[in-house]
Amino acid sequence: MDHEDFAWLLTCSALVFVMTPGLAFFYGGLVKRRSVINTMMSSAIMMGIGSILWVLIGFSLSFSGDIGGVIGNLKWFGMNFDTFTDITLPYPNTLAFAIFQMMFAIIAPALITGAIAERMKFSSLVLFITLWSVIVYYPLAHMVWGGGYLFQIGSIDFAGGNVVHISSGVSALVLSILLGKRRNLGKAPYHPHNVPFVFLGAALLWFGWFGFNGGSALAANELAAHAFMTTNTAAASALLSWLFIEVIKNGRPTLVGASTGMVIGLVAITPGAGFVPIWAAIVIGALVSPICYFFINVIKPRFGYDDALDVFGCHGIGGIWGGIATGLFAKTSINSAAAWDGLIFGGTTLFIRQLAAVGITIVITVAGTLIAAGITTFVTKGIKVSKKDEAIGLDISEHGETAYPAFNGMD
Repeated sequence: MDHEDFAWLLTCSALVFVMTPGLAFFYGGLVKRRSVINTMMSSAIMMGIGSILWVLIGFSLSFSGDIGGVIGNLKWFGMNFDTFTDITLPYPNTLAFAIFQMMFAIIAPALITGAIAERMKFSSLVLFITLWSVIVYYPLAHMVWGGGYLFQIGSIDFAGGNVVHISSGVSALVLSILLGKRRNLGKAPYHPHNVPFVFLGAALLWFGWFGFNGGSALAANELAAHAFMTTNTAAASALLSWLFIEVIKNGRPTLVGASTGMVIGLVAITPGAGFVPIWAAIVIGALVSPICYFFINVIKPRFGYDDALDVFGCHGIGGIWGGIATGLFAKTSINSAAAWDGLIFGGTTLFIRQLAAVGITIVITVAGTLIAAGITTFVTKGIKVSKKDEAIGLDISEHGETAYPAFNGMD
């Protein structure tokens, strides 16, 4: 592997790793004061579970061999290959690729935790995420990037629209419905307890996303630069679009709104970052804000599910739009990994394959989440904390810690 490509991939791996602590701040700032430790811990634990699982079985199940186009095998259990010279995969160095992909396997399940904030037992979360990684994430990673079925039908996903965002968003919706609503939801005012945390987390996510998308070129080349620019452009466009909606609806822009806009712009461009023209990133970002805003402020209240931090509304819907938009705007001249041009350039095949990939991802995710949740419920004798523990706050009831020990005011 060329040294500059190696350095780029390891640097991008570190950038993606930073996204998980960034997510902890983003989610932590949005919840109530008495559950911020639990919310941030829900991201922190993924850094342990995701890493060890990936080394033991995750990388092998995702990228070693192929069983029915759905999953790999355990040939590389415990990363049992020559880490210095192995070039089994169609990349210059297998270990460098494994490191980069590990960071995706860490943050994907962490995204789910925003939907179930303030009401899931921590022990249940640990078991659920372990099962979910094996049942949902590794098969999807194999099907999209490891030569499995979604790759075989010609659908494209540059950096994880299906694998990371649709899977985590749809799982978040299913799990939030299974858990039920938080106590006093809709009966008492609910506000983020620390807006600066929210912005800090969103900024770290934006920063790390350059590695998320730029690193998916797997080399320090022109495609990496292209993905870098589409990433920034879509985030900026979505940020402005969300603030425009806020001004129209409420008469003033908010920092939480700006943070939300930038994140959903990043989500939407992820599957197409290395496939669409730069100008298309403006369109993708500008449209994802009204789409997600509608689902968060109209669809969610209408159906009454408690997706606490709008993981489905942001990552699920944003990822679905991103997958569809890739089918609209992709060009083979930008990246030959796309076998066909997008719909607006006269091609229909890729658009249809993208719709199919989105639908298949949703079905696999719903089924896998129900299985993982069912096993977890049986083993841990329920997944929701007691009403008493929820009233106390999960920081104390689940961890025996408080984020602000000197705080004496109202929550």
